[in-house]
Amino acid sequence: MQDLYANLDLCTDICEHIERAIVDEPPITITEGGIIREGYNKQVDEYKKWATDGKKWLLDIETKERELTGIKNLKIGFNKVFGYFLEVTKSNIDSVPERYIRKQTLTNGERYVTEELTEVEGKILGAEEKLVDLEYNLFTELRGEIAGNIKRLQLSANIIAILDVINSFANVAEDMNYNIPIVDNSGVIDIKDGRHPVIEKMLESGAFVENDTYLDEGADRFSIITGPNMAGKSTYMRQVALITLLAQMGSFVPAISARIGVVDKIFTRVGATDDLSMGQSTFMMEMMEVANILKNATPNSLIILDEIGRGTSTYDGLSIAWAVVEYISDKEKCGAKTLFATHYHELTELENKLDGVKNYSVAVKEKGEDIIFLRKIVPVGTDESYGIHVAKLAGVPHTVVTRANEILRTLERNGRGTCPQVPGQLGAPALTKPKNPEGQLDMYNYKLADIAHELDKVNLEELTPIDALNILVKIKEKMK
Repeated sequence: MQDLYANLDLCTDICEHIERAIVDEPPITITEGGIIREGYNKQVDEYKKWATDGKKWLLDIETKERELTGIKNLKIGFNKVFGYFLEVTKSNIDSVPERYIRKQTLTNGERYVTEELTEVEGKILGAEEKLVDLEYNLFTELRGEIAGNIKRLQLSANIIAILDVINSFANVAEDMNYNIPIVDNSGVIDIKDGRHPVIEKMLESGAFVENDTYLDEGADRFSIITGPNMAGKSTYMRQVALITLLAQMGSFVPAISARIGVVDKIFTRVGATDDLSMGQSTFMMEMMEVANILKNATPNSLIILDEIGRGTSTYDGLSIAWAVVEYISDKEKCGAKTLFATHYHELTELENKLDGVKNYSVAVKEKGEDIIFLRKIVPVGTDESYGIHVAKLAGVPHTVVTRANEILRTLERNGRGTCPQVPGQLGAPALTKPKNPEGQLDMYNYKLADIAHELDKVNLEELTPIDALNILVKIKEKMK
């Protein structure tokens, strides 16, 4: 701060020159006059006086000529052809003095000019045009003088900009209870009770749930985060990226403490957008962003990935997500510190297969048929999506939610299945879709769901042999 103060040039001389030359509220353009302050230039002041006092001068001349000639109805007129003139009626022509110069003869009178009127006319008519030109020239002269001091101004502007940023950082840190981070080359991101700097301002004081984060270049470099929608996965990942960015900007951070190992780049793949004008779908845009990350990320980068592969079929998406995790977590290929949110619960198996991969999830508390989002990141994976609960919270009609639960139970009972084994250097489960035995219905087939629904209604305690035979016949008919 002392260095900034010592080097700050207040440019007082330039400031005083501008204040002395330019009016407080100049016009938008510099070619219409009204720029130069009164008292700065004598000629400008004179032109302004001619332009503003012209009418008064004309009235003075008219009054004086009436008194000198005795012509009571003498008046001064103006037109674009002859300019200003003295108009006298025919009955008073004999009273016109010799110094009057005839300009125009009318039916009911004559028009004259005098040397004094011609001189005043020249001043009045030329004053405004001359004033605009003179003010523009004076302005450009002033601008040229200031341009000669551009290095001084740039130095001062740079110092003021730095002070502005520091002041903004200080205000936010004070108002929002930020703390000073440790920024080093350790390669570790260790955040205690981190908060999202934007989301917390939208909530009541103390309502935001803080979370810890630990990433390093070794055993904790890749975090797979599972949990339901709306639970806070995206908010958590974004706050880690923002805290890292704020720390490297020189700001305090929204956390109790933070140690930020400098990262060279922050890559994010969050949200989904179509570029229809270029003929690119949501999934295409997603893959282009992923490709950019994989090509440019380094071991010193921070990567935020949210729901990779959701824009295509389940098997394709899971295969891509799995391969991306393998690539990034491999130190030989990338090794960047990564937060990876996903609904593909099969990926939690990678904690035991890949070095540096750890499972985390957003804690959820079940209360009867309802769920409560605790917003807390815990070091364990989950295989629950709670998608139907979220649909209920979103206001989906009760009948649809009930039917969805029925279908879910049917699919789970018929073996929604785990991820089959897929080829890979780590023996990861390969994701080729299992072929159904000949004649077997696909588990997602509506006929099978309908049959399962019928079986759910059967009371085995009261079922007679003949009833069982009849149900079997119905099932066989439906399968046809």
